[in-house]
Amino acid sequence: MDYKFVYDNKEYVLTDNNCDGIFFEGENEITGLSLDIILNALNEGEEVSFSTEYYGDKCACNTQEQINKSYRYLEYHFYIYTKDNEYVIDTLCNEYRNTSFNKLFGLGKIDDSYIVSVTVCPNCGIYSIYIDQCTV
Repeated sequence: MDYKFVYDNKEYVLTDNNCDGIFFEGENEITGLSLDIILNALNEGEEVSFSTEYYGDKCACNTQEQINKSYRYLEYHFYIYTKDNEYVIDTLCNEYRNTSFNKLFGLGKIDDSYIVSVTVCPNCGIYSIYIDQCTV
C-alpha cells in the first residue's frame, strides 16, 4: 500500500520503505491499527491536503535549512476512534461519511479519539506518524 500526493509541484510517495515509524503518545498503543490502515485512510480521504509545519528536530537526511531554530515539514492530520483501545474507524474512510463521533459514541461503538499526524520531510520524503490521544 502506498499514498501519493503533490505539494509545490513535487510528488511524494508514502510507502512501507520510507516510513520512519508510528509513534504513540506514552504507552497508548492501539490494537488493530497498522501502516496499511493509515495509508488506506489517506487514499480514501476526499480532501487530504498537506500543509507546512515547523518543528525543532531535523530530519535524518540532514538537508533541511534551519528557519528560526525550526525545520520545515509537510503535515496532515485526521482522527481515529477506538473502543477498548482497539481501532474502529477513521474520519477519512467511506463508512464515516454518514456518521459522526457523537453518533458512534452514543451507540457505544467507540469510546476514545486520537489525532493522527502524518509528518513528511519535504527534502527526502521520509515520513513519521504520530498518534496522540485527544478529547473531541
